[in-house]
Amino acid sequence: MHIAVAGNIGAGKTTLTRLLSKHYKWEAHYEDVVENPYLDDFYNQMERWSFNLQIYFLNSRYRQILQIKESGKEIIQDRTIYEDAHIFAPNLHAMGLMTNRDFQNYSSLFDLMETLVDPPDLLIYLRSSIPNLVKQIHKRGREYENTISIDYLSRLNERYEAWIHGYEKGNLLIIDVDDLDFVDNPEDLGSILNKIDAQINGLF
Repeated sequence: MHIAVAGNIGAGKTTLTRLLSKHYKWEAHYEDVVENPYLDDFYNQMERWSFNLQIYFLNSRYRQILQIKESGKEIIQDRTIYEDAHIFAPNLHAMGLMTNRDFQNYSSLFDLMETLVDPPDLLIYLRSSIPNLVKQIHKRGREYENTISIDYLSRLNERYEAWIHGYEKGNLLIIDVDDLDFVDNPEDLGSILNKIDAQINGLF
Protein backbone atom coordinates (compact mmCIF):
# COMPACT_ATOMS: atom_id res chain seq x y z
CA MET A 1 0.00 0.00 0.00
CA HIS A 2 1.28 3.43 -0.98
CA ILE A 3 -0.03 6.53 0.83
CA ALA A 4 1.21 10.01 -0.14
CA VAL A 5 0.90 13.37 1.63
CA ALA A 6 0.64 16.48 -0.57
CA GLY A 7 0.50 20.18 0.23
CA ASN A 8 2.16 23.56 -0.06
CA ILE A 9 5.41 24.59 1.65
CA GLY A 10 4.73 24.71 5.41
CA ALA A 11 1.43 22.79 5.32
CA GLY A 12 2.76 20.09 7.66
CA LYS A 13 3.47 17.23 5.24
CA THR A 14 6.70 16.01 6.83
CA THR A 15 5.32 16.20 10.36
CA LEU A 16 2.12 14.34 9.47
CA THR A 17 4.10 11.76 7.48
CA ARG A 18 6.23 11.09 10.57
CA LEU A 19 3.20 10.79 12.88
CA LEU A 20 1.31 8.49 10.50
CA SER A 21 4.40 6.35 9.95
CA LYS A 22 4.70 5.90 13.71
CA HIS A 23 0.99 5.19 14.23
CA TYR A 24 0.44 2.74 11.37
CA LYS A 25 3.98 1.29 11.33
CA TRP A 26 4.33 2.41 7.71
CA GLU A 27 7.78 2.98 6.23
CA ALA A 28 8.26 6.71 5.60
CA HIS A 29 9.90 8.19 2.51
CA TYR A 30 10.77 11.86 2.97
CA GLU A 31 11.52 14.66 0.55
CA ASP A 32 15.27 15.10 0.02
CA VAL A 33 15.76 18.54 1.57
CA VAL A 34 18.92 18.08 3.64
CA GLU A 35 21.01 16.48 0.87
CA ASN A 36 19.64 18.66 -1.93
CA PRO A 37 22.62 20.55 -3.41
CA TYR A 38 20.47 23.16 -5.18
CA LEU A 39 18.02 24.51 -2.58
CA ASP A 40 20.19 27.30 -1.13
CA ASP A 41 21.23 28.47 -4.58
CA PHE A 42 17.66 28.28 -5.87
CA TYR A 43 16.18 30.51 -3.18
CA ASN A 44 18.97 33.05 -3.69
CA GLN A 45 18.80 33.02 -7.51
CA MET A 46 15.63 31.29 -8.70
CA GLU A 47 15.98 32.04 -12.40
CA ARG A 48 19.46 30.51 -12.59
CA TRP A 49 18.77 27.34 -10.61
CA SER A 50 15.07 26.53 -11.18
CA PHE A 51 15.65 23.90 -13.88
CA ASN A 52 18.48 22.21 -11.96
CA LEU A 53 16.37 22.06 -8.80
CA GLN A 54 13.31 20.64 -10.55
CA ILE A 55 15.36 17.97 -12.36
CA TYR A 56 16.97 17.01 -9.04
CA PHE A 57 13.55 16.63 -7.38
CA LEU A 58 12.16 14.71 -10.36
CA ASN A 59 15.07 12.28 -10.27
CA SER A 60 14.83 11.89 -6.48
CA ARG A 61 11.06 11.35 -6.52
CA TYR A 62 11.20 8.87 -9.40
CA ARG A 63 13.81 6.81 -7.53
CA GLN A 64 11.55 6.85 -4.48
CA ILE A 65 8.60 5.51 -6.49
CA LEU A 66 10.72 2.69 -7.93
CA GLN A 67 11.89 1.80 -4.41
CA ILE A 68 8.29 1.84 -3.16
CA LYS A 69 7.20 -0.44 -5.99
CA GLU A 70 10.06 -2.89 -5.46
CA SER A 71 9.77 -3.00 -1.66
CA GLY A 72 6.22 -4.37 -1.53
CA LYS A 73 5.93 -2.67 1.88
CA GLU A 74 3.33 -0.29 3.25
CA ILE A 75 4.80 3.12 2.48
CA ILE A 76 3.90 6.71 3.29
CA GLN A 77 5.52 9.32 1.06
CA ASP A 78 6.15 13.00 1.86
CA ARG A 79 5.15 14.86 -1.36
CA THR A 80 4.49 13.30 -4.76
CA ILE A 81 6.10 13.39 -8.19
CA TYR A 82 2.92 15.06 -9.49
CA GLU A 83 3.39 18.19 -7.38
CA ASP A 84 6.72 18.96 -9.03
CA ALA A 85 5.25 18.61 -12.51
CA HIS A 86 1.81 20.16 -12.02
CA ILE A 87 2.61 22.89 -9.48
CA PHE A 88 6.24 23.86 -8.93
CA ALA A 89 7.71 23.65 -12.44
CA PRO A 90 4.71 25.29 -14.21
CA ASN A 91 4.70 28.02 -11.57
CA LEU A 92 8.39 28.79 -12.13
CA HIS A 93 7.75 28.84 -15.88
CA ALA A 94 4.74 31.16 -15.52
CA MET A 95 6.75 33.53 -13.31
CA GLY A 96 9.48 33.76 -15.95
CA LEU A 97 11.91 31.88 -13.71
CA MET A 98 12.26 28.89 -16.08
CA THR A 99 12.75 29.28 -19.84
CA ASN A 100 10.35 27.79 -22.38
CA ARG A 101 13.10 25.44 -23.57
CA ASP A 102 13.87 24.16 -20.06
CA PHE A 103 10.19 23.78 -19.19
CA GLN A 104 9.47 21.79 -22.35
CA ASN A 105 12.49 19.58 -21.66
CA TYR A 106 11.35 19.04 -18.06
CA SER A 107 7.73 18.33 -19.08
CA SER A 108 8.82 15.83 -21.71
CA LEU A 109 10.91 13.94 -19.16
CA PHE A 110 8.06 13.90 -16.63
CA ASP A 111 5.57 12.65 -19.24
CA LEU A 112 7.90 9.74 -19.99
CA MET A 113 8.37 8.92 -16.29
CA GLU A 114 4.64 9.13 -15.61
CA THR A 115 3.95 6.27 -18.02
CA LEU A 116 6.10 4.05 -15.78
CA VAL A 117 4.79 4.94 -12.31
CA ASP A 118 1.65 4.02 -10.39
CA PRO A 119 -0.25 6.70 -8.44
CA PRO A 120 -0.61 6.31 -4.66
CA ASP A 121 -3.49 4.21 -3.33
CA LEU A 122 -4.49 7.22 -1.23
CA LEU A 123 -3.48 10.87 -1.60
CA ILE A 124 -3.85 13.03 1.52
CA TYR A 125 -3.96 16.74 0.63
CA LEU A 126 -3.26 19.24 3.41
CA ARG A 127 -5.16 22.42 2.57
CA SER A 128 -3.84 25.57 4.23
CA SER A 129 -4.33 29.34 4.06
CA ILE A 130 -1.37 31.62 3.31
CA PRO A 131 -1.19 33.10 6.86
CA ASN A 132 -0.97 29.58 8.30
CA LEU A 133 1.77 28.60 5.84
CA VAL A 134 3.78 31.73 6.69
CA LYS A 135 3.42 31.04 10.41
CA GLN A 136 4.62 27.44 10.02
CA ILE A 137 7.54 28.40 7.76
CA HIS A 138 8.75 31.00 10.28
CA LYS A 139 8.24 28.56 13.13
CA ARG A 140 10.55 25.91 11.67
CA GLY A 141 13.19 28.52 10.83
CA ARG A 142 14.92 27.06 7.76
CA GLU A 143 17.32 29.80 6.67
CA TYR A 144 16.89 29.25 2.93
CA GLU A 145 13.10 29.67 3.27
CA ASN A 146 13.38 33.21 4.66
CA THR A 147 13.23 34.67 1.16
CA ILE A 148 9.96 32.94 0.14
CA SER A 149 7.44 35.66 -0.74
CA ILE A 150 3.70 35.77 -0.05
CA ASP A 151 3.16 36.06 -3.80
CA TYR A 152 5.12 32.86 -4.45
CA LEU A 153 3.14 30.92 -1.80
CA SER A 154 -0.16 32.30 -3.14
CA ARG A 155 0.65 31.21 -6.68
CA LEU A 156 1.52 27.73 -5.43
CA ASN A 157 -1.70 27.54 -3.41
CA GLU A 158 -3.78 28.44 -6.47
CA ARG A 159 -2.06 25.69 -8.49
CA TYR A 160 -2.51 23.17 -5.68
CA GLU A 161 -6.25 23.87 -5.54
CA ALA A 162 -6.59 23.56 -9.33
CA TRP A 163 -4.62 20.29 -9.34
CA ILE A 164 -6.63 18.77 -6.48
CA HIS A 165 -9.90 19.88 -8.06
CA GLY A 166 -9.07 17.80 -11.12
CA TYR A 167 -7.30 14.91 -9.38
CA GLU A 168 -8.67 11.59 -10.64
CA LYS A 169 -5.72 9.21 -10.26
CA GLY A 170 -7.03 7.52 -7.14
CA ASN A 171 -8.54 7.97 -3.70
CA LEU A 172 -8.26 11.48 -2.27
CA LEU A 173 -8.62 12.78 1.29
CA ILE A 174 -8.60 16.56 1.81
CA ILE A 175 -7.73 17.83 5.29
CA ASP A 176 -8.08 21.52 6.20
CA VAL A 177 -5.17 22.14 8.55
CA ASP A 178 -5.72 25.82 9.49
CA ASP A 179 -7.59 25.01 12.70
CA LEU A 180 -5.80 21.75 13.47
CA ASP A 181 -2.82 21.16 15.74
CA PHE A 182 -2.09 17.49 15.09
CA VAL A 183 1.30 17.76 16.83
CA ASP A 184 0.22 18.91 20.29
CA ASN A 185 -3.50 18.11 20.29
CA PRO A 186 -4.23 14.34 20.35
CA GLU A 187 -7.90 14.97 19.46
CA ASP A 188 -6.92 16.71 16.22
CA LEU A 189 -4.59 13.87 15.29
CA GLY A 190 -7.32 11.39 16.23
CA SER A 191 -9.81 13.05 13.88
CA ILE A 192 -7.29 12.73 11.02
CA LEU A 193 -6.63 9.07 11.87
CA ASN A 194 -10.38 8.35 11.82
CA LYS A 195 -10.69 9.86 8.33
CA ILE A 196 -7.69 7.87 7.10
CA ASP A 197 -9.04 4.64 8.65
CA ALA A 198 -12.31 5.15 6.80
CA GLN A 199 -10.45 5.65 3.52
CA ILE A 200 -8.15 2.65 4.04
CA ASN A 201 -11.04 0.37 5.01
CA GLY A 202 -12.71 1.39 1.77
CA LEU A 203 -9.65 0.33 -0.24
CA PHE A 204 -9.91 -3.33 0.73
